[in-house]
Amino acid sequence: MHKNLLTFIWGATMLLAHSWSQAASDLPPTAKVDMGPVEEVCSDFISPEWRKEQVIDGVTIQASRLCNPDNPSDIAAFVKGTNGVSMKTLMETQLAADAITMSDDIDGDGDPDKIIIRLEVVELNGHSPDMKDPTTTFDIAPGIQPTFWVFAPKTRDMSTKSIYELVANPLLRVPSPAIHVEQDDVIWLILENTHYLPHSIHLHGIDHPFMDMSGVGNDGVAQTSNMDTMPGESKTYVIKPRQAGTMYYHCHVQPHTHIPMGLQGIFVVEENRPNNWPQTFNVGAGQVRHPSVAVLEKYAREYDLHYGSADKELHNVIARSANDPRLIAKHMNTEYDVTDATDDYFMLNGRSFPYTLRESLIEMQQDEKVKLRIYNGTQDTLAFHAHGHKPTATHYDGVDNGPNSYMTRDVHAIAPAQRLDLELSGVDDGLHSFGPGIWMFHDHVEKAFTTDGIGEGGDISLVVYRDFLDEKGMPKSHGMDLTPYFSKELWKRNYPIWQDYDKWHSLGLPDLKADYKPSKVAVQTVKEQWAPATPQAEPESSAFGKLVFGLILGLLSYVLIINRKMIYDRVRKLINK
Repeated sequence: MHKNLLTFIWGATMLLAHSWSQAASDLPPTAKVDMGPVEEVCSDFISPEWRKEQVIDGVTIQASRLCNPDNPSDIAAFVKGTNGVSMKTLMETQLAADAITMSDDIDGDGDPDKIIIRLEVVELNGHSPDMKDPTTTFDIAPGIQPTFWVFAPKTRDMSTKSIYELVANPLLRVPSPAIHVEQDDVIWLILENTHYLPHSIHLHGIDHPFMDMSGVGNDGVAQTSNMDTMPGESKTYVIKPRQAGTMYYHCHVQPHTHIPMGLQGIFVVEENRPNNWPQTFNVGAGQVRHPSVAVLEKYAREYDLHYGSADKELHNVIARSANDPRLIAKHMNTEYDVTDATDDYFMLNGRSFPYTLRESLIEMQQDEKVKLRIYNGTQDTLAFHAHGHKPTATHYDGVDNGPNSYMTRDVHAIAPAQRLDLELSGVDDGLHSFGPGIWMFHDHVEKAFTTDGIGEGGDISLVVYRDFLDEKGMPKSHGMDLTPYFSKELWKRNYPIWQDYDKWHSLGLPDLKADYKPSKVAVQTVKEQWAPATPQAEPESSAFGKLVFGLILGLLSYVLIINRKMIYDRVRKLINK
């Protein structure tokens, strides 16, 4: 009743309001905002030869149509080991000579069964006392450089591409590399801590003994297993995984900050097959250019998809707050409150849109099937959605669901730290695929396709059928021009990307500083005209005043009626006195 009464009063007030309160006026002109310098959508820096299918030192390397494919020499070394490729091939990489060594065909099936992998800890976009700007840079999008800590293959030479530029060499990047090993192989995973804080490796979901053969803890947890690896020290984790599947690894020191900082990566145990040489490292995730024998039995290609997120306070403020490791540890471990954290950046394989178009496209052909290994490295549930397709979930957390439990749907929910294996089919049947085209895929939690709140950004990428790719591996878009997304001004919130949607710039920003004179005004000025003096009449009550008076009178009457018995009794008592 009260709500209806208030609605009536408000509506009556609006109807009786003066007409000048709704008068129209001209708006300021539209500002034409310059998008500033724009990067090439795909530069010519990468040799076109890198995109081709090829054989190096006996290693067959699949074609990659991407704008920014991996170095084929790196792939050969990842497959054969740095001790198994030619010196020429090794020199075309920046890998240390002992980064990956392979030996001992114990079971006699034609492939090595003892693999030694060496990992370092690297800081990207770090703070240096010698320079104002971040050093060893890695951009997740144009001009956006959060600080990260990552595991990386052991490298030689410089951490940057050259002495003239601060860009990190391709082996040092977000995310930490995906690692692929074979089931039943003996793996030595050696952490060489080259960072200024202690770290460890926990093999999440990977079959490993609690203690190694020497009686030293092997689980990477200081509270229960083994002490953290201090700066300058190394630690060897020994495993012989008996079960195949998609797992992951991460640092277990202050995990609430070290994991979001980037010390996490996919770890795949491949099914055992004769003459099987997995691609030990898949740096940056994305396409596995040398899939295992078991994967090629069912699929044309394989992709590692590592989803990540970052909080500006942690990555841009806390991580750069000092040059003293003691102070950084203090700020990060005792002052930063992760329970108040809000993620600002959302990434797929270490990049946000539009950079995902250069590295994380999924190439499809009609009637083909590809394997997707998805890891949720964010702090929230991930809702994986592919337009134009309904992928089938075959494995959760590295465990085969069984054919009777495979799930085909267009949104797959993945909790933090979970892994999901999907079969993406190009069979155009209206269920698994709707046909060839350029189809977006992304986390359907809406904030995940923004970058610091600006859309479209975040972890957006595309499933692109081969005929829709140009010679540089970029999609032949049938929608808007993608060039503005490669402008830093957009991500600085200076450039409204919608201003050029039409030739009238109808969605541009108003120029509030413009010097303009409206052609219409809100109230027309009327010159006062002379008229004979007449006696002034008493001003009539306004309609609004009458309305208020009527409401008051009505309320008074209501009170009198409700209390009539009490009033009647009191009046009668007064009369009888």
